[in-house]
Order: sequence, then C-alpha cells, then structure tokens
Amino acid sequence: MAYPTVSAPYGFKPINRFDGMPYAGATMLMAVTSGQAVYTGQVVKQVAGGTISPVADLNQESLYAVGVVTGVQYTNSTGHTVQAQYAPASGVTNVLAYVVVDPAANFKVAVTNSSSAMSTVTAAVVGANILGLTGTGSATTGDINSSVIASSAAATDTHLFRIIAVVPETAASATTYTEVIVKFNGTWHQMLSTTGTALS
Repeated sequence: MAYPTVSAPYGFKPINRFDGMPYAGATMLMAVTSGQAVYTGQVVKQVAGGTISPVADLNQESLYAVGVVTGVQYTNSTGHTVQAQYAPASGVTNVLAYVVVDPAANFKVAVTNSSSAMSTVTAAVVGANILGLTGTGSATTGDINSSVIASSAAATDTHLFRIIAVVPETAASATTYTEVIVKFNGTWHQMLSTTGTALS
C-alpha cells in the first residue's frame, strides 16, 4: 500500500485533545515580546511582563513552554491591522499571537534527525517523551519547520513533549512512521507548572 509522503517538517499543528475530545480551535491572544518574529506552528513561552517569545532551542532539557502559535495580528507601517501567518521582528507594532495554550491539546509533527532531515520512528515510541528542533521560519509561507528528533525519544521526565500516537496515514512502511502526535509534557507546560514566571 502506498502512503502519502511527508517531504519536510512543518511545525506543530493542533489536531485534537489527548482525552479524545475534538480540538475546537480555541486560542489565547497573547502579546509578543518586542523585536521577536513569530511563525505559525512555533512553540512559544511566556516571559517576564506577560508577553511571549519563541522557545529558542527545543533540543534542550527542562524547557518551559506555554503553547503553539496558530496565527498573528499586528499593525503595519501604514497603520492597518493585519491578520497573518507570521509577524516579522521589525517594521510592525502591536504584535499579538493566537496561541493554543490548552495543556491537553495534541499536535501533529514531523519526525526528523538532529539535522532536520526527515526520519522515522516505530510504534515503540508511543508513551515516551521527546525533544524537538526549533527550525527556521519562512516569510513566504509564514510557517516554521519545527520537528521532533527521532533519536531523542526516551523515558525521561525532562523532555518537553510526550508522544501520544504515531500517524499511520503517512507511514514510511508498515512499521515505521514519519509523523507522530505529541502533547506538552505536563511538568513543563507553563499553565500547569508550579514554577511561575519571574516578575519584571
């Protein structure tokens, strides 16, 4: 049987909740830290002052995050409000991001190696935790090419993401998968963590 091919990573895409309920598109509109570009599919964290910034390196242990960006709003140089896939780091003001902050949200994401080349995992990774790659944002598509790193899947409590399932529709073979479904590991989600953001 031929499967659809995933040729490149595409960021984190919200699809449903891990409790089985459908994802209803709920987001929180959050101010973006000045001078920060943000892209759809990007993992962000809340920082001092209540704004959000991109998580700089998803391939690290013990990272905190608040959610995933699904779009932005900003004021352009002519004073018009723009709804867009991404916001540049400069030339715009009043930048707000639509962020999926639900700790129960599941995200579909591509599996890569540590150099961002497509890779695969087996179903044995379900239930493990995994690290990610931040990737690079595209001004053309407005998306970021974040992914998760196949070789990092492990039973460790310091990885940011928990693997909920593999995606059979885009399997590379009968037993290997190029996409997985993940959620934030509850320890590191800022809406659940008992460690608060520092006051500014």
